[in-house]
Amino acid sequence: MSDRLQALSDAGVSIWLDDLSRERIETGNLTDLVKDRSVVGVTTNPAIFASALAEGERYAEQVARLAADGADVDRAVFELTTTDVRDACDLLADVAARTDASDGKVSIEVSPEMAHDSDATIAEAQLLWDTVDRHNVMIKIPATEGGIPAITEVLGRGISVNVTLIFGLDRYRQVMDAYLAGMEKAKDAGHDLAQIHSVASFFVSRVDSEIDKRLDEIGGDATGLKGKAAVANARLAYQAYEEVFGGDRFAALAAAGARPQRPLWASTGVKNPDYPDTLYVSDLVVEGTVNTMPEKTLEAFADHGEVTGDAVRPHYDDAQRTMDALRDAGVDYDDVIAVLEEEGVQKFVDSWKELQATVRDQLDKAAQR
Repeated sequence: MSDRLQALSDAGVSIWLDDLSRERIETGNLTDLVKDRSVVGVTTNPAIFASALAEGERYAEQVARLAADGADVDRAVFELTTTDVRDACDLLADVAARTDASDGKVSIEVSPEMAHDSDATIAEAQLLWDTVDRHNVMIKIPATEGGIPAITEVLGRGISVNVTLIFGLDRYRQVMDAYLAGMEKAKDAGHDLAQIHSVASFFVSRVDSEIDKRLDEIGGDATGLKGKAAVANARLAYQAYEEVFGGDRFAALAAAGARPQRPLWASTGVKNPDYPDTLYVSDLVVEGTVNTMPEKTLEAFADHGEVTGDAVRPHYDDAQRTMDALRDAGVDYDDVIAVLEEEGVQKFVDSWKELQATVRDQLDKAAQR
C-alpha cells in the first residue's frame, strides 16, 4: 500500500483510475491497483477504449463471435465496451459496498457523435444503463448545450451520471443546476434519491495548455502567469460547488436522501514537462472530491506526491486574483472555454472514429479466418 496515496485518500480525495482494458481486468492488474494503490473507481472515454482495442489481444474471442453473428461496427463497439465496463463494475462491487456506493464506480460515455443531440443522448444513456445493468455504473454525458437538458432527464429516470468535459465556471453552474433539477424530477417520480449518484468532471490540464499558449503569444510579463490558470479555475469551481450544495435548494433534496454531486478533477496528467508531474493532484486536495488519474500520474504521486492539508479552500482569494490578472493581461476566458469545449468534443469524436476503425478491421480479419 502506498502511504502517499493512502494519505490522499485520507484527506477525502477518492482516487479513480482514468483507464480500463480487458488486459487490466483479466490479469488482476486492476485488482492490484485497488489493493495497493487506493484506487476506488474507474473512468473511461473513447480514447481509452480505442487504445485498449488496438493493443489488446484479449478481445479476439468476442470479436470472432460478433463477426460470426454478422454484427456491424457500432454493435460490436457497444458490446465490447459494455462487457469491459460490466466486468469492471463486478470487480469493484466490494468497493461500492464498503463505501456506501459513493465509490466503486465505473463510467462509460455516450457516443460523442451525439454530444449536441439531447434526445439521442438520453436514449443511449438509457440503453447503456440497461445493458451494463450494474448499480455502480455511471453514464458519462458531455456538458455541452445539448448535454445539459439530457443530464436532467437521465438523472430524473434514476440513472447515475458522470458529467464530462466541463472547462468553465458558467457551464459548471449550469451542470449543478441540471443536477438539482434532475434530482427534483427523480424525487417527483418516486425514485430513491440515495441510489442516484453523480460527479461533475472538471477538466484541469487542458486549461493551462490553452491559456499558456495565449500567454506566450502576449509575451512580456504575462508569461509569469503560465501554469497558474488551471488550478485557480478548479479552485473557484470548488467554491461554486460549496455555494450551491450549501444552499437551500440542495438541502431540501438532501433531506429526501440525495447526495451532493461531487466535483471530479479530470485531465490531471501534466502536459507541460516543466511543471511538477503531480501538480494537478497535490494542488487540488480537498475533501469530497474525486481525482481520476492516468496510471503514470498515479505512480508519480505514489512515489513523491505530497498532501499538506486542504489545498483549495484557503486559496479562493488567490485564485480570483490569478483569474483577474489573466483577464488584465488580455486572456479572453470565455473564448478559451469555448475553444476547449469544441476541441474536447472533437477529440472524443476522433477517438470514437479511431475505435470504430480498429473494430472494423478486427471484424474483417475475424470474418476471413
